[in-house]
Amino acid sequence: MKPTYFISDLHLAADLPRVTQGFTQLLAKLQSNAQALYVLGDLFEVWVGDDNLSDYNQQIIQCFKQLTQSGVALYFVHGNRDFMLGEAFATACGGQLLAERTVIKLGEQSILVEHGDALCTLDEKFMAFRAQSRNPLWQQGMLAKPLAERVQIAELWRLQSKMQNSNKPENIMDVTPQAVLDTLQQYQVTSLLHGHTHRPMIHNITLNNGSTGQRIVLGDWQEETGSAVIGIADEQGIRLEEYLF
Repeated sequence: MKPTYFISDLHLAADLPRVTQGFTQLLAKLQSNAQALYVLGDLFEVWVGDDNLSDYNQQIIQCFKQLTQSGVALYFVHGNRDFMLGEAFATACGGQLLAERTVIKLGEQSILVEHGDALCTLDEKFMAFRAQSRNPLWQQGMLAKPLAERVQIAELWRLQSKMQNSNKPENIMDVTPQAVLDTLQQYQVTSLLHGHTHRPMIHNITLNNGSTGQRIVLGDWQEETGSAVIGIADEQGIRLEEYLF
């Protein structure tokens, strides 16, 4: 069986040419050679609406379209940067927009996939903004603004986020362990795969019922080093692998 791939936190932007090139190279490599590709959030640095049909965004859509036309299934999950990604974008790519949290089957194993930001419950300011920005009425109000204004607002958020994150303690920036355990219990699975924290690793964890579970964390894509950590699932199970570009 062909492998299934998982990526997150590309933060694609026109001013990140190396990451963009790495993305296009990976998708070309996966054409006809993968079962599925899951994009677990923060595909873009910012996304202000599916009506933003810039040349750059259309380039990204075309890459995904070529992937899905080769027979690879494509799935998207919202991140904290691209939470306004919509059905129109997913459809244009030939993919499917999943719920915030989705249990998928990989062989005999059930695994919960998500972006990971909802697990960072100690970051109260972020969680408050997250709740506001996921509100459909709030999103409708944002989408009603002219595209140019939305782009300006998003750039402001981007700067504010960088400033705020530089002053936050490390433990606040990571997932809350109990939130992980409670989420796995809620969905009745033992494995979780996510991104967001930019701390790639496979963690073996003790679940609420005393059994052993696994938390698999993908890495972000780095312009400076031309590297990322992606997930690959095949007959041997799920592993993390460094991808150089």
